[in-house]
Amino acid sequence: MACICIAPSRDSPTPQGASQSNQSSTHSHTVFEVVTITGDVKGAGTDANVFVTLFGDFGVSPKVHLASKSRTAFEKNKTDVFHVKTHNVGPLRKLRIEHDNTGMSASWFLDRVVVTDVNRPNLRYYFACNNWLSREEGDNLFVRDLLGSLNPMDVPKLNKYLVSVFTADMKGSGTDADVFLNIFGEHGDTGERRLDSDKDNFERGSEDKFTIEAPNLGRLRKITIGHNNRGSSAGWFLDKVMIDDMGNKEIYEFPVNRWFAMDEDDGKIQRDVLVGSLQPMGIIYNVQVMTGNVRGAGTNSKIHMVMHGSKGLKNSGKIFLEGGAFERGLIDIFNVEICALISPLSRITIGHDNGAVGAGWYCEKVVIYCPFTGLEQTFPCGMWLDEDEGDGLIERELYEMVSLRQKKHKKYPWSLWIWTSDIKGAGTDAQVFLQIYGEKGKSDEIKLENNSDSFEQGQIDKFMIEMPDMGKLLKLRIWHEKRHPFAGWHLGKVTLLKTLTMEKYSFDCGRWLDINEDDNEIVRELPATGAAVIVIKYRVTICTGDVSGSGTDASVFLNVIGDLGDTGERLMVTSKTNVNKFEKGNHDEFLIESVFLGPVRRVRVGHDGRGGGCGWYLDKVMVREDGQPESAAIEFPCSRWLDRNEDDGQIVRELVPAGEGLHVNYHIAIKTGSVNGASSDSRVFVKLYGEKGDTDRVILAVSDNDLRNYFETARTDIFILETYDVGKINRLLIGHTNEGLRAGWFLDSVQISVPIHGMQYMFPSHRWLCKDEADGKVEVEIYPSEVLEIEKLINYEVAVVTGDVRAAGTNANVFCQIYGDEGKTEILSLKSRSNNFERGTTEIFKIEALDVGKIYKIRVFHDGKGIGDGWFLETVDIKRLTMAVVQVETYTFPCNRWYFFPCKRWLAVDEDDGQLARELVPVDEAFMRKGDEDEEDSEATLGLEQKAMSTTYTVRIKTGDKKYAGTDANVFMTLFGSKDDTGIITMKASKTHKNKFERYTTDEFTVEAVDLGPLQKIRIGHDNWGSAGWFLDWVEIDAQSLGQKLCFPCGRWLDKGEDDGAIVRDLFPNPLQTEFYTPFVPYEIKTFTSDVFGAGTDADVFIVLYGKDSVCTQQKSLCVNKRERRMYFERGAEDMFIVELEDVGDVIEKIRIGHDNRGVNPGWHLDRVEIRRLLRKGKGSETVIFPCERWLAKSEDDGETVRELVPSDIITEKLSRDGNLKVTEVEVEDALETHTYKVSVMTGDVNGSGTDANVFLTIYGDLGDTGERKLSKSETNKNKFERGSVDKFTIEAVDLGQVFKIKIRHDNSLVSADWYLDQVEVFDEDTEEVYLFLCERWLSRKREDRRIERVFYVKVTQNRTSKGRTFCCISSAHCCLTGSIVLYIQNLIPYHITISTGEERDASTTSRAYVIIVGSNHAQTERMWLDLPDGSKGFQAGSLESFEVSGSDVGEFKKVELGHDGATPESCWLVDELAVAVPTKGVKYIFACKCWLAKDRGDGLTAREFNVLDAEAIAISQKIIYEVTVVTGDVQNAGTDTKIFMSVFGANGSTEEMLLEKNEDRFERGQEDTFNKEIDDIEPLRKMRLRIDGSGSRPDWFLDKVILRNLTTEEVSVFTYEEWLSRTRGPKRTMICEMPAVVDEEVMVELTTYTIQVKTSDVSGGGTDAHVWLIIFGENGDTGTLTLKESNKSNKFERKQVDTFHFADVLSLGDLSKVRVWHDNTGLAPGWHLEHIDVKDEILDKTFRFPCDRWLSKSDDDGQIMRELACVNNDYLDLNEKTKYEICVTTADTNEAETKENAWIILEGKKARSKEFVMENSSKKRRFLQGNVDRFEISSKNLGDIAAICLGHTPKDGKKVKGEVYWHVEEVVVTEKELGNKYIFNCNALLPLSPKRDDFLTFECTKSVESFASKARSLVPVKYEIIVITGDEKGAGTDANVFITIYGSNGDSGRRQLRQRFRNLFEREQTDRFLMEMLDMGELQRVQVEHDNSGLSPGWLLDRVEITNTASGVTTIFLCGKWLDTKRADGQIIRVLYPKY
Repeated sequence: MACICIAPSRDSPTPQGASQSNQSSTHSHTVFEVVTITGDVKGAGTDANVFVTLFGDFGVSPKVHLASKSRTAFEKNKTDVFHVKTHNVGPLRKLRIEHDNTGMSASWFLDRVVVTDVNRPNLRYYFACNNWLSREEGDNLFVRDLLGSLNPMDVPKLNKYLVSVFTADMKGSGTDADVFLNIFGEHGDTGERRLDSDKDNFERGSEDKFTIEAPNLGRLRKITIGHNNRGSSAGWFLDKVMIDDMGNKEIYEFPVNRWFAMDEDDGKIQRDVLVGSLQPMGIIYNVQVMTGNVRGAGTNSKIHMVMHGSKGLKNSGKIFLEGGAFERGLIDIFNVEICALISPLSRITIGHDNGAVGAGWYCEKVVIYCPFTGLEQTFPCGMWLDEDEGDGLIERELYEMVSLRQKKHKKYPWSLWIWTSDIKGAGTDAQVFLQIYGEKGKSDEIKLENNSDSFEQGQIDKFMIEMPDMGKLLKLRIWHEKRHPFAGWHLGKVTLLKTLTMEKYSFDCGRWLDINEDDNEIVRELPATGAAVIVIKYRVTICTGDVSGSGTDASVFLNVIGDLGDTGERLMVTSKTNVNKFEKGNHDEFLIESVFLGPVRRVRVGHDGRGGGCGWYLDKVMVREDGQPESAAIEFPCSRWLDRNEDDGQIVRELVPAGEGLHVNYHIAIKTGSVNGASSDSRVFVKLYGEKGDTDRVILAVSDNDLRNYFETARTDIFILETYDVGKINRLLIGHTNEGLRAGWFLDSVQISVPIHGMQYMFPSHRWLCKDEADGKVEVEIYPSEVLEIEKLINYEVAVVTGDVRAAGTNANVFCQIYGDEGKTEILSLKSRSNNFERGTTEIFKIEALDVGKIYKIRVFHDGKGIGDGWFLETVDIKRLTMAVVQVETYTFPCNRWYFFPCKRWLAVDEDDGQLARELVPVDEAFMRKGDEDEEDSEATLGLEQKAMSTTYTVRIKTGDKKYAGTDANVFMTLFGSKDDTGIITMKASKTHKNKFERYTTDEFTVEAVDLGPLQKIRIGHDNWGSAGWFLDWVEIDAQSLGQKLCFPCGRWLDKGEDDGAIVRDLFPNPLQTEFYTPFVPYEIKTFTSDVFGAGTDADVFIVLYGKDSVCTQQKSLCVNKRERRMYFERGAEDMFIVELEDVGDVIEKIRIGHDNRGVNPGWHLDRVEIRRLLRKGKGSETVIFPCERWLAKSEDDGETVRELVPSDIITEKLSRDGNLKVTEVEVEDALETHTYKVSVMTGDVNGSGTDANVFLTIYGDLGDTGERKLSKSETNKNKFERGSVDKFTIEAVDLGQVFKIKIRHDNSLVSADWYLDQVEVFDEDTEEVYLFLCERWLSRKREDRRIERVFYVKVTQNRTSKGRTFCCISSAHCCLTGSIVLYIQNLIPYHITISTGEERDASTTSRAYVIIVGSNHAQTERMWLDLPDGSKGFQAGSLESFEVSGSDVGEFKKVELGHDGATPESCWLVDELAVAVPTKGVKYIFACKCWLAKDRGDGLTAREFNVLDAEAIAISQKIIYEVTVVTGDVQNAGTDTKIFMSVFGANGSTEEMLLEKNEDRFERGQEDTFNKEIDDIEPLRKMRLRIDGSGSRPDWFLDKVILRNLTTEEVSVFTYEEWLSRTRGPKRTMICEMPAVVDEEVMVELTTYTIQVKTSDVSGGGTDAHVWLIIFGENGDTGTLTLKESNKSNKFERKQVDTFHFADVLSLGDLSKVRVWHDNTGLAPGWHLEHIDVKDEILDKTFRFPCDRWLSKSDDDGQIMRELACVNNDYLDLNEKTKYEICVTTADTNEAETKENAWIILEGKKARSKEFVMENSSKKRRFLQGNVDRFEISSKNLGDIAAICLGHTPKDGKKVKGEVYWHVEEVVVTEKELGNKYIFNCNALLPLSPKRDDFLTFECTKSVESFASKARSLVPVKYEIIVITGDEKGAGTDANVFITIYGSNGDSGRRQLRQRFRNLFEREQTDRFLMEMLDMGELQRVQVEHDNSGLSPGWLLDRVEITNTASGVTTIFLCGKWLDTKRADGQIIRVLYPKY
């Protein structure tokens, strides 16, 4: 528990002050004990759900549900105790108690409520009620606010409010509905009250009076009033409400004068009304309520909601969500108006009135968006609100999932009034729109909903609108769209009021918007009154080009854009110059009236694409102010088509003045969902909002990827929007016009790429835009979920001129590529929708491509397709457009640079030189070719040098595992590096398959390239030939010379008919899957085969190179295939191979060369090997010569096919500065010698120990290894490796130096392959050194751990000096290092991660998952990979996987990131739950994730951060990390493979049994194994128990000792045994041992003999024949299970008999506390009546008595056959006596920490509070010095457990304090002297010096240490009620036997079976109750629930366990919600559950 510093509040009612830590109140929690006393009145009890809310000085608690369906509470005259955990709300002021009116008898008579702060029990509040909570009884209220008092006799008075409600006197104004009122004041609110009296209320023209009793609210602020719309005439017109505050003698008036009706006014039936206000200043909250998609989820009940502000201090009052459907799977959207800003919300309450048939409702989640703060908060629910489902609640508190919080664009509420003129025909029925402009921007287009009676003559219409902050408003544009004669409208004026600041703007109009009146316009721009702007007219001239077919009949629109705004899109209706507009060659003039725009910068012009010949060739647009001369017009040239079938197909263009401007292309990819009916026929529009501004609404008319029918189900449409630069995009508006038969559209996602910025934005949507689906919206604003950086491009304008000669044009496809000094572009296709490259034409193409810097050449070519493909190219001109931003002004000037590339040549097969490609250079620069400066090339470049210059890529292409995934098409690929690309490579020669690219195969190719730079992407595709569709899974590229392997995930179709229709894709590397390793270097290896008969070979020749310190390469075959093997290694031949291998350093010490002895003539006579490699510095190379001159053949020489060679000479060639080649030859002086090693292999003398398999051996020394050698020819036995035999072998190898390990294996061949290896001895004949390896293990697939390969370390070496080298012993500790995980070195701590995968389809993933834990101050762990065990197929659906990882200690846990490395759409993963336990902190966080980690699901993220605020934090037992060293004895066969369990016992408790993992090679003979273990904090340690279970093929173990080192305190405890643990060996023949701890040579526990006397009662049938067992518990732990077998009587446990048992050499337990005794219920009469047990400890000479006097019988008493008996020796202290307390105060060791003044302390106990005790600081005995510990002793009455202390710092003589003086207290430790209980308070606080007694700080207890005496004293028998609730899923019940073990602060209960006679237990959704008597467990810490997997269907879904201590009434709930099933989740049938508050 964190220390909470509590400062006093000035107006505190408590004399000792109170906590003021509200700044940390979100983190500090308080537990309150709530006691309800139900009255003693007939029918007083209730079975409704009861809720309580606590109101304190610092906040309001959530509404807490008391009890649950599984408990009987609130019965007549009953007292019920509950524990409520909430944030720190401070001293309590009042309490609200209520119930939900469900159940058979809901009425409840509550007498009173008592609330106690558990941490500070002296704070006890009394809340008197003595009233009904009922709809039928008393005053019909079932919600009551009770005022609290610390004095039980003091009953605070409630205030009375007299409410008068005035209904208006007009037709239909009265209502029959129920009316509700909530009054809000400065001290809170009354809660919702129903206004009901006996008479008929709320009739027309009436005044109704009501009295409301409530705590004093202070000054009233507002009311919420409304009705529930019930009854035949529910509509109500309320005039006003008057409230008379009787207590404060004030009268408040609330004028309303509005309808409360669904069909009148604005349709609201509930309103917030401020005091005296006619104009509500409402803040609109957008509320989305999602009903779950489960059967029966919908409801017809009335849904209501309460929103709570920060800390619950403010709330919205109850809001009825009227008009929602609340149907299954639907989202209902409400706009709620509240007169208070309460966002961000802390929580919400949602519920219903349970009032309809089928009232139950399944709420999925609620999303609330407050435009004012821009916050969107998500409150997940995912539960039933149904009295018949789950916990039966119909109202729930929902908390925000902070991880999902979104910060959106802030919008402010405005009131808008529109005044229609009072002249004839002024009204209109048209749809009205408006747009508002301010100094900081403009609003969106706002559509004003035209109800039947809006915009009538002489009427004022009011609307509420929301707009972003636009600064001061300047102008308003208002228009309507109806052009028919009766739509005309005469607008008087428009008024706007910002409701928060009361800024008011007026816009006067007084004109017609009518096509027949005034200037025939239906658009008006109105300047704001008083704004310095004027309305002027612009004359616009539109010039249509003089090109064939250039005119259009479509509707043309134009938008003029200037620095001060724009005109909006205006339809060009009336041309001033031509009747027939926009004909070929026309100049059409139009007038546009608008507010002055400032300098005109751009125009946007387009048409709607409707009509037959709608294509239009626009020459230019000219704009001038009306009245200015034509010369003043600004010209906007275009000279392009606006035609779907010409040019680029666009029909809208943005134009800038000549020579200016640069537009940005936005590539918008829109994915339609794959939901039934997702496609749309409507027209879709988008609007982008960026940092620099926003675009207009743009209709997406022409797609770029040309899918003919747009927005079809599951397709992706791509559009290019060319417009001005809006900067970084922060949101997007997308919608459709709702036209067409099937207008509804399901939008999946939008991706916007902006290559010019190098940015890509992802916008997830996953929602309907449809009038009839979800919320009925057809447009939506979405925010980007992620912004990625992509390759940055710039614009090039390429002008291509075809020559004017005969047949100059071409129909082929033309391409170009631009090369610059910073790189080159991709191959650019020059194509558009027009017929290009005709004779004598000029084509202009705008291309986005990489910025290549200064251009030095271009390559132009065509593909020769089509008839007449020859082409005469005149010139190519390239204009490079980049942005240069001038800082002084905000204008952007384009820096354009022209390059001219003359050609004047043919690109044709039959003309000129027949080439189809030309490389052109610019005329104005000399062409510089790279590489001319290499004039010093000495000789022809050799293969090695070429290899070093190039990179070899191994490309592996994986085809997916889907139906028809394979392809027959020709696949091609291009690799793109940062410097260059490879060009197109056709993938023809697969190394792995002849038939390439088949389903689920991997094809491998080799690609060589020169200096590409780091790979950035690849492009892969096919030519669509044959059955072409191909599903590509991934591409892996391994570049050994770069030392990296990249993975390019794809997971998509390359198929014209699937996905988006692409057959070429760009793939990018997934950084999480990139592998780095040491780069390989090239070696040139020459082999010289001797010129002797039969010298050549066809075998597979391999080589290994060794450098210094035994660094070596992998084994590399020199030939790739059979054909090469036949070609090379012929007699007398010299063969050269260039291979890339690991870098072994500058010196090659030896090589190993050999072959596999296959083929026709495998024998090979090798003359020598030469290895050449490049020098690291300078130019040149070094050749090393390895002579051999021997056979590598089975039938020649010594029969070896592997040789180790050492170098003889080194030849160096180096290029000197003068260009000459310098050659030097050096003989190798100190080459290693070849040694002969004699190997003796001893097979064990065990049954079946011999083997017939082939055995292979590798010997390792510090200079290298032998490589794997087959032990083929034994020198001692013909039949090798037989039982008990020794086989000797000779191995020749280059000197290995000091041998330290061997690796030995067999190939498991032939019949009896299993082999028991005893030992191996290696004798070096040259040094006469002997190396012994003790093995004593099986190499077998059937035995032990089923391994047939093992590594052994050397045992000991004879110390001899030989050949000038000294050897030392290498101990077997060498192997410990391999097994040791030393965590604490880098302050690493363990994290236990559990991940539960969802059950849905596609929920599983094979990707690699990871977590990153983030702490305070942004500290975070490394990425911790969660690798599943080998053989696991990834995270399966429904699985539960657990991992133990170690990472850095990040301090306070803040967030956890969970992600995976899958990047394809296939690698989706549904994570249900994530749990992170931090054992060293004693806490576990459970995150209910329920979210996809997938590219194509949810919001498209594969990694997600979860905030700790969304987690449920559970306290688990805190662990300490120990380094455990286990020493196995050096005795023959001492090692074991059995399971070893360890328990440790300390003064503060004991651990459970822990398995010590074998980890392949631990616990072997003579070994010390060191590893880390998490052990409970129970120090000081007393003893250890080790147990083996006798499993395995070597069950016996000789244990020497165990050493535990606490890694925090470095304290070492040694436990020595030095004996066998075995059934068959050693003197004890035991499988269990206990060892005392030895700390600093002091033995902590002594041996003793226990004499146990068992007295059976003198009761009929009291004796038993069953077997009896006993465990004794004491200070030092327990004895373990003792079998009561060897007695002084032959017939044990007979009636009235005393049986004596002796147990010698048992570790003494010290003082005893209890015994646990039980029997197995066997025999004829197993029932047993036990009187008592006496236990005598011989060493202490003390007898302890344990009385029982109860049955242990299944058929008598309570049916228990296990009892725990407390010891009666523990003297009972009279707790009312006085006792002494020792107080140790530590002053901080810092400057100015000490004080000369006095201090005082008060102890707050759970039973009482001490007096104030002054800690004096005299001049003789100075106290509180820097770093000192001071002790004080005080006498006091017994206070119980100390919960808190109050510390003060006061002057000695009461004098005044000058200045600020502090005392820095570090820690206070309080020890109660009688029992020895210790209470530790970590203070670390500055105490100010003050003479006032109420200036102090309060500290809560950080840690308490209960003494053994105290624990033993509290052991009294208590009955526990155990409630087990089985889950509600198919197959949830179990037939198995269920067991439970309960752990508390006083120990554990032992394993108890849960059984009841004649009852079928643990069935689906069943609640089972058990009563069990146990000794008081203290505070319950955890329970372990398990079953024995018996019965037909043992699998069990346990929902939760509830345990009630019937003595104290405290219930602890343990949530589970997981399967105990060997076939589901993680396969476990044991679960440990921790308590939930």
